[in-house]
Amino acid sequence: MGKLMNILPVSDLRQDAAKVLKQLRDNKAPIIITQRGRAAAVMIGVEAYEKSEHDKELLRLLAKGDRETETGEGYDLDAVLADADLLLSREPS
Repeated sequence: MGKLMNILPVSDLRQDAAKVLKQLRDNKAPIIITQRGRAAAVMIGVEAYEKSEHDKELLRLLAKGDRETETGEGYDLDAVLADADLLLSREPS
């Protein structure tokens, strides 16, 4: 069974924002804010937001790597590892 969604009317948010923010911090689950009975916004805590942004950046970098590989711009893993081995095997000057 999926997670139960936290749904809150905007009037409740307006009435006791501090309590809603505490709920966000404690439960770490998103809260759907409704207006006139319809979903209008989603509130998430700072940690969840930062994780989401980090994950999006990681996906962006992976997609960039895929594009580079498809166009031949990327580097072959075996070649990179061979170069690394060569650099590491050299004696320090």
